Amino acid sequence: MTRGQWGCVVAPVAGLATGLLGSVVLAGAWRACGVGVNGAANGLALVFYGALLAIIASVWWGVLIGCVGRWNLVVALLGGTVGAAVMVGIFVALLQVPNGYRC
Repeated sequence: MTRGQWGCVVAPVAGLATGLLGSVVLAGAWRACGVGVNGAANGLALVFYGALLAIIASVWWGVLIGCVGRWNLVVALLGGTVGAAVMVGIFVALLQVPNGYRC
């Protein structure tokens, strides 16, 4: 298996892990502030937001592992990890206080 093909294997797994991590962190922030109508409404929103984040992160990981990983796998893995951390940070920062609700 070539390094370019590893992008097809790593991208979905890393994307799902990023989406799950973002949903767990956002759920903790919402729980701490008491945001939302009820658990079912929050759960559905988290599933939607987590899936969106997982898709975006999968593309990010696939491009990095598939393209950059051909020349330097370590740089591709570090770039993917940093990019995923930035995505989760932006994700939580934007959605932590929906509709201007303050903790």
